[in-house]
Amino acid sequence: MADSPHLSLERQRELVSFVRQDCGSCHGMRLTGGLGPALTPDALKDKPIAALISTILQGRAGTPMPPWNKFLSESEATWIVDGLQKGFPDAR
Repeated sequence: MADSPHLSLERQRELVSFVRQDCGSCHGMRLTGGLGPALTPDALKDKPIAALISTILQGRAGTPMPPWNKFLSESEATWIVDGLQKGFPDAR
């Protein structure tokens, strides 16, 4: 995954850990699904980017998906979606 000019390498490492640990607790440690759906490139290929970003930031009513907007900015959610669509890296 390319480094983002807007996010420090330290923050990128934190986000990788966040996705692998926090998101992985519901979406599976390999992001292949669990309580939540798979977050693999194949599973996300037809999903609109804006909808994925919105789901991360606002959550999904009526599901266990919480809003993460108190912890993540829109640019960080965008970075996560970009990484998920490309194949999210392992913890660095």
